Formats: sequence, C-alpha cells, structure tokens
Amino acid sequence: MDERGFEPESERVTRRLRDEIIDGVRPSGSRLVERDLAAELGVSRVPVRDALRALVAEGLVTPRPRTWAVVRTFTAADVADLNEVRGAFEPLTFRLAAQRRTTDGLRRLREVLDRELAAANAGDAVTARRAAGDFHAVVSTLAANDLLSELERSLRPRMRWLLSQHDDLLAIAAEHEALYDAIAARDLPEVDRLVAGHLTTGRAEATRRAARPD
Repeated sequence: MDERGFEPESERVTRRLRDEIIDGVRPSGSRLVERDLAAELGVSRVPVRDALRALVAEGLVTPRPRTWAVVRTFTAADVADLNEVRGAFEPLTFRLAAQRRTTDGLRRLREVLDRELAAANAGDAVTARRAAGDFHAVVSTLAANDLLSELERSLRPRMRWLLSQHDDLLAIAAEHEALYDAIAARDLPEVDRLVAGHLTTGRAEATRRAARPD
C-alpha cells in the first residue's frame, strides 16, 4: 500500500491469488490464464500479469509459455526441503520470541491464538489455518531480529503453504496455546521442548494430508 493506504490493483490481485492458492481454492496444477483471470477478477490483464510474475518469484506458481501458468505442485522433495528449513529457523525464532516478548506483542499473539482456537472449534479450516500462519508470523516479529525477519519474509509464501498442510485443527491450535504459555512465561527449556514436538506434528500432518485421496 502507498502512504494513503491505497492498495495498487496488482497487489490486490496478487494477494487474492496467493490466498486462494494457500487456502486450496486453486489446487496444485490449476491453470492460471491471464485472459481468464482478468475476466474473473474484473481487471485488465496487466495486474494479472504482474501478479503471476510475483507469485512465480514467491515459489507458488510455475510459469508456462506466453500468457499462462499453473499452481505449483509441491513434490515430496519440496516438502522435505521446506521442513528442513523450518526445522533450522523455528527453534531460534521461538527462543528469541520468549526472551524478547513484550506486553503488546503477547497481546497480539493472544488475539491471533484466540481466532485460531475459535475457528478450530467451529471446524472452520480456512480461518484456522490462516490464523495458524499468523501465529508464526507474530512470533517472528516478537523475535525482534531484523535479519531473521528479512529471511522469514523471503520464505513466507511457501512457509504459509506448508503451515496450512494440516487437518487436525484442534491439535495444532492446542500446541500453539502451549507455546504461547511458554513464551509468556519466558520458559526457554519448555519452548525448546514444545517447538521440537510442534515440528514433529507438522511433518506428520503434512505427510498425512499429502496421502489423503482427493
């Protein structure tokens, strides 16, 4: 957005397509044709073209010749790579968050957690998964490390996709609640223990979801 709070059309289209890909509204392998998307979204082809370029750069879309692309199909090797990177960054991020959290930061984290818990209890998978991703994003801000934040932003779209790959909404929300309590208490050994378990759960959920028949 610019200083007036105005969101350029290309950014709006990018955000919508990104959300639909991560939410599973546009599943892997779906064709993304400039002309068709422009008609569907009520815009010209220029912001659609810009959006597709941005999503290719983010790793969510695979380009095809000329004026179309497809939603990326994440292979088992892709998921393994993402989990390895997550396993390297997440313990440090949560540990720093516990050391450096502020009252305002905890308030924001609690708000996101409450939204996730409410959605999980209601069976609202899209909202619960989005809130789960938001929980991790807020934890990254609580870590208060500029370089870590820069790396997180570069990986965020693919990590958001990875963090959405779970079906047990209540289990993930419960793990986030335990992590919140440990961060609030600045209990570093408990944070380390819970993060290790959370990573194990995430890998198992992603594997289970990938094996689920469509």
